[in-house]
Amino acid sequence: MTEPTAPPPGPPTSSRRFSRRTLFGATGAGVVVAAAAGVTGARLAEGDSSSSDVVAFRGTRQAGIITEAQDRLHFASFDVITDSRDELIDMLKRWTAAAERMTRGQETVDGGAVDHGEYNPPADTGEALGLEASALTLTVGFGPGLFGPSASDPSRGDRFGIGDRKPAALKDLPGFAKDAIEPSRSHGDICVQACANDPQVAVHAIRNLARLGFGVVSVRWSQLGFGRTSTTTANQQTPRNMFGFKDGTANIRAEQTDVLDRWVWVDPTDNPASAQWMTGGSYLVARRIRMDIEPWDRANLSEQEAIVGRTKGVGAPLGMTREDDTPNFAVATSDGPTIARDAHVRLAHPDNLNGIQILRRGYNFTDGSDGFGHLDAGLFFIAYCRDPGAQFVPMQRQLASKDAMMEYLSHNGSALFACPPGLKPGEWWGQHLFT
Repeated sequence: MTEPTAPPPGPPTSSRRFSRRTLFGATGAGVVVAAAAGVTGARLAEGDSSSSDVVAFRGTRQAGIITEAQDRLHFASFDVITDSRDELIDMLKRWTAAAERMTRGQETVDGGAVDHGEYNPPADTGEALGLEASALTLTVGFGPGLFGPSASDPSRGDRFGIGDRKPAALKDLPGFAKDAIEPSRSHGDICVQACANDPQVAVHAIRNLARLGFGVVSVRWSQLGFGRTSTTTANQQTPRNMFGFKDGTANIRAEQTDVLDRWVWVDPTDNPASAQWMTGGSYLVARRIRMDIEPWDRANLSEQEAIVGRTKGVGAPLGMTREDDTPNFAVATSDGPTIARDAHVRLAHPDNLNGIQILRRGYNFTDGSDGFGHLDAGLFFIAYCRDPGAQFVPMQRQLASKDAMMEYLSHNGSALFACPPGLKPGEWWGQHLFT
């Protein structure tokens, strides 16, 4: 195996070596840090609820899927702009080396921000100097366009000789009722999901990977997120979305290993021998969902709760008292079912989807206003599943055509990526796809 290599550093001007975990010992002005100063140690397993702030980069699964959901997101989708297989592989090796360092709270290369000579561009942009690792995870995925024709470029050929390695489930998502998909917010050849408990740490990671990829990839679109909208471990409290309701109450948890095996992780039987590089991985569905905040805010509480199917305060299914109570869709009054037939909870529930489940890992976003005084805000929906065509597609078709909440939603971004399993020592992102 080839060890991932970092770009060669320039000659240092001094013997100083800076780690962003130790340089200043405190955050810069205006930076919000979720972890308390002085926290040390390492979170060595996905889902670990300790106060440590380092998530292991290597393992059976990629970090950032069942890892305890962090507070901040920077998601980026890249187009590959080279036709050289060797250039792409070299970049993926350099990305892997830099990503592993950044998840440990280090610069992309040793002393990269200030020690490579005053007349050389710094090898690290430096805005994360002095910050903790903040539970940073970096998750990579490959889009349909990397293998040949896709929605973003139907005329594209098999540039890298991997067309026969495309997994059966890696297909562009179909259009759904009421979609308003914008190509500039959709698709892509490679994605990187950066999650952290400090926004600047997540932004630094994507910025530096984009910089390392100059000439090989270009950013097609990106999305910042705050305030997770799901729980991925049993000890996390259910968060709220921009409509003010608890979101992700019935999400799959990291502790439910049997459920994960059935609905999240790709099985060897899912693909032919040529696509076994995806065994143990998962498919990432990304949807940018703008919420019509102002009309929603004018709806009365009773209407809001009827649309969602849960109480706004506690988050209990209508007719129940606790958030974790199982919805009873048979309960009715003289006015009709307690949980309406077009309520979001009813339509999205596994009982009404032939048992289908997905692992949600989305984030709220607010991207200013649209120029008409309306807040451009909503949910950046991220879900992981074993087969998007058999899980996400039927779920979204039902929601798009029947969900009363669609009156207040607009899906304007869409993408699908194949995220391989985790890395063993010495391996690099995409190694089993390209070699």
